[in-house]
Amino acid sequence: MHNKFFRLAVLSLLYSITSQAQDLYMPRNIRAAYDKGTRAADGKPGKKYWQNKGKYDMTLTVTPNDKTVKGTETIDYTNNSPDTLAQLAIRFVNNVHKPESPRAGYAGKDFLTTGLSISSFVINGQTYAIDAKDWGTVVAVKLKTAIRPGETVKLKIDWSYPLSKESGREGQLDSTTFFVAYSFPRVSVYDDYNGWDMLPHMDRAEFYNDFNDYQLNVKAPKNYVVWSTGDLKNPDEVLQPKFAERLKKSYTSDEVISMASATEMANGEVTKQNAWNTWKFTAAHITDVTFALSNRYIWDAGSVIVDPKTNRRSSVQSAYDAKAKDFTHGVEWAKLALGWFSGNWPGVPYPFSKMTVVQGFADMEYPMMVNDSTTPDMEFSQFVMNHEIAHTYFPFYMGINETRYAYMDEGWATTLEYLISCEQLGKEKAAENYKAFRVKPWIFKKNAEEEQPVITQTTWSTGNNSYVKPSLAYLGLKDMLGDEAFKKYLRAYMDRWNGKHPIPWDFFNSINNASGQDLNWYWNNWFFSNNYIDLAIGKVSIKGTNYTVALNNVGGFAIPFDVKVTYADGTTQVIHQTPMVWKASQKAISVQFNAAKAVSSIVIDGGIYMDATPADNDWKK
Repeated sequence: MHNKFFRLAVLSLLYSITSQAQDLYMPRNIRAAYDKGTRAADGKPGKKYWQNKGKYDMTLTVTPNDKTVKGTETIDYTNNSPDTLAQLAIRFVNNVHKPESPRAGYAGKDFLTTGLSISSFVINGQTYAIDAKDWGTVVAVKLKTAIRPGETVKLKIDWSYPLSKESGREGQLDSTTFFVAYSFPRVSVYDDYNGWDMLPHMDRAEFYNDFNDYQLNVKAPKNYVVWSTGDLKNPDEVLQPKFAERLKKSYTSDEVISMASATEMANGEVTKQNAWNTWKFTAAHITDVTFALSNRYIWDAGSVIVDPKTNRRSSVQSAYDAKAKDFTHGVEWAKLALGWFSGNWPGVPYPFSKMTVVQGFADMEYPMMVNDSTTPDMEFSQFVMNHEIAHTYFPFYMGINETRYAYMDEGWATTLEYLISCEQLGKEKAAENYKAFRVKPWIFKKNAEEEQPVITQTTWSTGNNSYVKPSLAYLGLKDMLGDEAFKKYLRAYMDRWNGKHPIPWDFFNSINNASGQDLNWYWNNWFFSNNYIDLAIGKVSIKGTNYTVALNNVGGFAIPFDVKVTYADGTTQVIHQTPMVWKASQKAISVQFNAAKAVSSIVIDGGIYMDATPADNDWKK
């Protein structure tokens, strides 16, 4: 009898805890993951959390004459899941160039190619008759022998594909310069909440990859320099002695070293004069590898201390055309970014050994690399570089599913871009830029009926859901909790999920748990609503020197704002309100203050939280 009541009491307690944890909307598949124990209501990976892993050993050959990439790879793929896998999902993003592939927009003829060709596909010694002409960007390969839990299988694949003439995120930068990304068939992610990731790549959507180990060998003709994710293991085999020594010196140098000038590249002085050189790179526990090569790009290098406690340095390199004036600052700007992000926000030492900035067309991030376009606007060029480098933490330090939850990385990169701009440009100028580039295109857009809750799967929602709205939510949380506490809770989330695959509910639960607060009201307000920004002053009541300002939250978002009081003598007073004022009532509140003297006007100013109808934000006596 006592045991029965005890069990009922425990079940009641568990129901209470579960009910509180499920206060936020949660899709059925996500709820199932929490029920299975792979994820936990305290925001930590569950006791049964797992993720699969691959060890890739690849050799890729880039032939400039016909602009073709040929590769051979072995993948040791380990099934750490509790499931027996009857198929493998193989992903090849570059097939987005095939005419048959679905895309988010128009594709010109220079973008289109014939796509992937596979000449050999073997798993554990069993040969598969693969005809890749019918493949899209992801395909399920039915296995002859299923992969049991805990088992590792070996894939061997030989393939080739043409580099597209039109370079976006990858392809031909010019006739002898190439950015080679998403260049190998990989095992798609198999996870605890969705199984195989079978979403096709649609060009503008971004990525979701496992944390793998890579040995990457790139064969390039003489006089071609290769820049890549990972550490170059054989500089003495591919570079002439003078240039190998320059590179080694740059690893410990605070200065920007000219690794190879345009003249040195043109004269064929830089690489070993073998017909082909094999550049060997390694990278461990990372979500992707990519590389670029050129026989004419200028090459600069230096390094920066990213962890003062250990004096650990990271190499910083840049590769660019002689006409790109902004990229002459590439190493300098990247060093500043790595140092600032490491020491300030998010305050996590840059986790990798290298960062290379390459002049291209993408304005896109990759592990240890960025591919940015050139512009005569130096301020904007540095701004873009800051943003792409900020992605180091989200999604590469945290293995975010960008395809479904882009706000988990783009929102943070937008936030970090703003915070570093406050340091580099001053808060006023940074706010002006943030409003012009991020907020105005959203808050004043005419087709606002497109707006959906931020939590909406990214493939079904607008870019504003990925960038500005979550960024404003994160900055509002920073304002509400205070810098020190907010950084502490953010670090707790990052420490828990570094090298793993967090989803939005892991973030919400982790911040709740680390802060000891139930912030579900805030998450619901910002991530699960159709809100926007629109405050309006209602009635202003005056009793002697006491003023009560009634505010209507027409748009609904719980934003921080200032009450700016102007007195009759021209002096002013600013009363700041954090988003916490909206916790009890998110539709209407009152702000009270005691006037020091006669008041002439009151203005509600959200700063970067721009109001959709600013005309009703001021009151004059």
